[in-house]
Amino acid sequence: MAEPAEPLVHTDTVRPEWIDYNGHLSEPYYVLVFGDATTALMERTGMDAAYRAATGCSLYTVEAHVRYLAEIGPDAPLTVRTRVLGRDAKRLRLWHELYVDPAGAPSATEELMCLHVGPDGTLPFPDPVAAALDALTGDGPQPTHAGRAIAPVGPAGAEPDGTVVRRPPT
Repeated sequence: MAEPAEPLVHTDTVRPEWIDYNGHLSEPYYVLVFGDATTALMERTGMDAAYRAATGCSLYTVEAHVRYLAEIGPDAPLTVRTRVLGRDAKRLRLWHELYVDPAGAPSATEELMCLHVGPDGTLPFPDPVAAALDALTGDGPQPTHAGRAIAPVGPAGAEPDGTVVRRPPT
């Protein structure tokens, strides 16, 4: 597989109703924007509204991991870059990076595991969809945080050197 020739990019702008009580983009709207980026991927790879209506098939997210890396303010322009990290016959692993400044560091990331699901359960991707997904999968290195889990805290969450972090009682 080669690097994708044309990256998948979704853009939006922070709306006033997306701002929380701290004056920043509220948590659920990061996920909304990432969801719209997933829809853009579906459109680009042939899983558009006509496909969904004709087949009853769609992508279902079965696992997601969001990292909030920087605060995003009102009216900020948003750019999401999407990569396909891998797929098999029925599963798709996606990586979204959300930028306010496309030349800067990401403000958030989301990693997804999706299933191709139809009326009777999971189904293999049709060949044209599989080929379009493969075209968005590059040979480059995986993002540093891809596959990362949330670290445990408290006595069960020993530090890498084996020391246990003690927390005061609550």
